[in-house]
Amino acid sequence: MKKIFLILSTVALVFSTQTATSQDKAMNIVDIAASVDDFSTLVTALKAADLVGALQGDGPFTVFAPVNAGFAKIDSNTMNSLLAPENKEKLAAILTYHVVAGKIAAADVASALKSGNGKAELTTLNGETLTAVSKDGGIYLMDKNGNYSKIAKTDVMASNGVIHIIEDVVMP
Repeated sequence: MKKIFLILSTVALVFSTQTATSQDKAMNIVDIAASVDDFSTLVTALKAADLVGALQGDGPFTVFAPVNAGFAKIDSNTMNSLLAPENKEKLAAILTYHVVAGKIAAADVASALKSGNGKAELTTLNGETLTAVSKDGGIYLMDKNGNYSKIAKTDVMASNGVIHIIEDVVMP
């Protein structure tokens, strides 16, 4: 009887581990962002810009996701204004400046940087260009205003793309 219980317990443990892993892989970009405390401002902004549904879609998407500290660098009056319903389009333009169509892993960016002499241009969903730049031993995004945001963590895989975590909000 103990042997049967041990076998059933082992099977149940293996099954529950596989189910949890499958559920993790099934998380889309928005699910992952919503599950991370340091993306709470990003999630609030996605809701205000009515972009949640789009980023839950099939994709694939590459999202350069700013952490809360990045959003905190924006003047609070400006941030509150962007979150207001009348500025939904402006906020959407900023957020879609952080998204590229297709799934671009860190290895793809590194390869593009190598072939581009340390620079690689990325066309964002809002039609503007972000430039990935290799500098100071890291990889940064340079916005069209010449401001930089360091890519702090790469390759957070989602069911509909990939998230790269950045330290600052980039502006179109």
